[in-house]
Amino acid sequence: MITLRDVVLRRGAKVLLDGASATINPGEKVGLVGRNGAGKSTLFALLTGLLHEDGGEFSIPRQWRMAQVAQNMPETSESATAFVLAGDTRLVEINARLAAAEAADDGMEIAQAHADLADAGAHDAVPRAQALILGLGFQVAELERPVDSFSGGWRMRLQLARALMCPSDLLLLDEPTNHLDLDALVWLEAWLQKYPGTIVVISHDREFLDAVTGVTLHIEQAKLTRYGGNYSRFEEMRALQMEQQQAAYARQQDKIAHLQKFIDRFKAQATKARQAQSRVKAIERMEKVAPLLAEAEFSFSFKDPGHIPNPMLSVTDASFGYPPEHEGGAPTVILRGVGRSVLAGQRIGILGANGHGKSTFVKTIAHDLQLVSGTITEGKGLAIGYFAQQELDVLHEGDNPLEHMVRLARELGADARESTREQDLRSFLGSFNFSGDMVKQPVGTMSGGEKARLVLAMMVWQRPNLLVLDEPTNHLDLATREALAMALNGFEGALMLVSHDRALLRTVCDEFWMVGRGKVQPFDGDLDDYQRYLLEESKRLREAARSAAAAAVPQPPQAPAAPAATDSRGQRKLDAQVRQQLAARTRPLQREVETIDRRLAVLGTERAEIERRLAQPLPPDEIADAGRRLKAVGDEVERLEERWLELSGEIEALTQAA
Repeated sequence: MITLRDVVLRRGAKVLLDGASATINPGEKVGLVGRNGAGKSTLFALLTGLLHEDGGEFSIPRQWRMAQVAQNMPETSESATAFVLAGDTRLVEINARLAAAEAADDGMEIAQAHADLADAGAHDAVPRAQALILGLGFQVAELERPVDSFSGGWRMRLQLARALMCPSDLLLLDEPTNHLDLDALVWLEAWLQKYPGTIVVISHDREFLDAVTGVTLHIEQAKLTRYGGNYSRFEEMRALQMEQQQAAYARQQDKIAHLQKFIDRFKAQATKARQAQSRVKAIERMEKVAPLLAEAEFSFSFKDPGHIPNPMLSVTDASFGYPPEHEGGAPTVILRGVGRSVLAGQRIGILGANGHGKSTFVKTIAHDLQLVSGTITEGKGLAIGYFAQQELDVLHEGDNPLEHMVRLARELGADARESTREQDLRSFLGSFNFSGDMVKQPVGTMSGGEKARLVLAMMVWQRPNLLVLDEPTNHLDLATREALAMALNGFEGALMLVSHDRALLRTVCDEFWMVGRGKVQPFDGDLDDYQRYLLEESKRLREAARSAAAAAVPQPPQAPAAPAATDSRGQRKLDAQVRQQLAARTRPLQREVETIDRRLAVLGTERAEIERRLAQPLPPDEIADAGRRLKAVGDEVERLEERWLELSGEIEALTQAA
């Protein structure tokens, strides 16, 4: 297991963790949460060995194999399949041994290397690598494309696939969803749920954390607190804990005030001096309950848009795409024959895989791209607020937030003159947490979350009546995402939203349009229906990849076909007998597996309850009893999981033998 005891971690002079203690057990899937800058990535650096603790004790099993997503942008001409396949470090090492043995003509070592390759799964390594690539949104035709021919976001997906390909006991994921669309995100969730090792993931996606994790580590005020449960369960437990802490603090302050009142009243009287002094000592001996220091929440709201046309815009027989690459060339058309209208008050979620035209569609609506053909008719007084997927599309790296606001005010002209005074603009930026010297800080030195807040501020200031948002949450922490959702729910205009944040889509959208296969059409269903559709589509692509890989492998000579007169009825009877025999042999094993599953569910509930109790103030004897029971539960879970794996292996072996 991973253990931290009173760990101190610093970044320069700043203390990020002070006396942090936590345990991560084998096989647990842990969400690491906290505000931006709290120390989540620094803790990751400790886990990977890039940093060492400045105090306390940290241990991780030496034999554990670790996998994480490399942050550097890959620059290589090898194919996507070969790049991801190289993530299987065990296969790479065995192949290197095999090459050396062949060069030395060492027959024994050659034979051993081939046996090791078989054990390492070399026979299906290519299909496994390609299944990862396809699951993360690539097309079959792209499997052999050079890595450096892809854009940055797609290359980071290949880095993720390469990390998933690596055999590991511990998988570290730092914001794995940032470069993914909803299709790839749903697939990744399903893959991680089946991963047998330990996972520690940093994410600001609430539904992703709920789907993948069962333990939450929260960093706040340089402390590390473990909660048994996913993110939603963590929020419930933390709210209860904060309420209890505040109540305990209030009770203690009342008691201290009562004692102090006696001291102040009688300390000058000789007959009462001894009692007054005893109360002074009572206050000094009292173990103080800390006041609740809740972090300030960020919130904002959209201004009243005033006039709202209806319809806001109408698209008629339109084609969307990109202009010709050179003069005289043909434009690249992605969507054809689009006919849609946006009405006042509509709140539309735009669904579809990356590369199918979502961003092209909204960029054209927002005037960032020209329409290839057809017409877009805008209602009189339409004012579009556009959030680009890449914030730097609308920001200037060398300018500061105040300069951006001054320039925006001048561009809008006379209608905004009452708000162009520098002090008014400073006050407005302050409402988006740009206070003090931050209004003079160059945008190029800001974090992704700060840039996103600046784009939101500029958009709010313009009083739009139609919001077109393309992945607005990519760099926002959970608190800012909550603030955005609340602001959007209070917005009186219309909304078009592209996002992989399902919590945001569920909260603010009333209907969905699906972009794909060259069309923009209404999607008849909710997000759960769309997720089922995506999983089925992902399964179909994986099966197609396996079939293509199998077809590429030379097949051994086939035995002569059986005579046409073979008795098919007799064959079916034989098959039925084989199935009955297999069922008779596996039924007791299946029953034992089901019994273990039920027991594990009970133990999981009990462990969560014990962890919840331990997170609260308890008498020492109760803490000891709970600790002993928690260890007993953990030991039983470990024993049952080992037996479960043995039984699963036996069932699989019997099935394959049949």
